[in-house]
Amino acid sequence: MAATGKFATVFGGSGFVGRQIVWSLARRDYRVRAAVRRPDLAGYLQPMGVVGQVHAVQANLRFVDSVVRAVEGAETVVNSVGILAPSGAQTFHEVHVEGARRIAKAAREAGAKRLVHISAIGANKDSNSRYAVSKAEGEAAVLAEFPSAIILRPSIVFGPEDQFFNRFAALARVSPILPLVGGGRTKFQPVFSGDVGEAVANAVTGEGKPGAVYELGGPQVVTFRDILEATLRYAGRRKVLLPVPFWMMRLQALLTWPLPNAVRPITVDQLRLLKLDNVVSDAAKSEDRTIASLGVPQPASIEAIVPQYLERFNPKGQYASYRV
Repeated sequence: MAATGKFATVFGGSGFVGRQIVWSLARRDYRVRAAVRRPDLAGYLQPMGVVGQVHAVQANLRFVDSVVRAVEGAETVVNSVGILAPSGAQTFHEVHVEGARRIAKAAREAGAKRLVHISAIGANKDSNSRYAVSKAEGEAAVLAEFPSAIILRPSIVFGPEDQFFNRFAALARVSPILPLVGGGRTKFQPVFSGDVGEAVANAVTGEGKPGAVYELGGPQVVTFRDILEATLRYAGRRKVLLPVPFWMMRLQALLTWPLPNAVRPITVDQLRLLKLDNVVSDAAKSEDRTIASLGVPQPASIEAIVPQYLERFNPKGQYASYRV
C-alpha cells in the first residue's frame, strides 16, 4: 500500500525499540523520517515500507540545528533515544534531559500535532540512580515544552536484538556460573519490543490521552532468578546460579569502572536500579494507563518470543531441537 501524506519523525529510529516504532508507523501508512547519528548504517530500515516511505537523516541531540531540521514538516514526532550508561559527551543529563527538551521544543515550534516520548518505569527525581533521575527530569522537560506530549514508560524490553536475555545467554557460553544479584528477588515485567512499537503507533493515531504517562509491561511479573532460569532453559545450558550480595557486585562495578561499558558486567548506577522492582504500578492499572489502554490488550509473553532467538546459543547448534 502506498504511503499517505501522514509524516512522522522518529528520533533513535535505528535503535532496538526505534526500529519497531518505524515499522509500526510504516504499516499505518506514515512516511517516516528516522533521525539517527549514523544514517549510513540505517539502510535496513528502508524495506520496512514501500519505496521512499522510510528514510534516515543525520541528527544528534546535542546539536540543536540537526534536531530542528529533523522535525521540519512532521506532524508527529517520537523520541526513542536513550542510553543505559554514559559515555563521553553522551551523559544521562545531556541525552535524557537536554536532548529530550530540544526535541520537544523543536516539535512545538515546527507545529507538530503529536509528540510521544519514551521514558522508563522507575523514572523518579528522588532516586539515588542517575539514570532514573534523568528519566524523570526528561519527562518534566518534555511536558514543559510540549504539554500534550504522551509519555510511555516501558519495563525491561525484550526482543531479538535485546541486551538483556541475549547478554545472559552469551555469558552462559563462557562462564560456569551466573550471578543472582541480591539473591535474584528483584521483580520485572518484561515487555516485547514489537508491542512497544505498536503502543507508540497507537498513541500517535489517537489511543493515548494528551499529557498522560503510561506504564508498559508484559503479561508476566517475574523475578531476576526466573529470568536467568528461563535464559538457561531456552539456550540449552546448565549453569550454577550463584547468589551474590549487592555489596559484592558494587565492589566489582567499582573495580571495572575504567573498562568500556560494552565489557563491564554492571555499573554502580545499574546496580542501584536492580535493587528496585521494575513493574507496572497499581496507580497506572487503576487509572487505565497501561499498554492495554494503548490498544495492545494481549502483549506477547516471554515464552512466545525469547526461545526463538536464544536457540542460537544452544551448545549443539541453532537447529539442535529439530534433529531427530
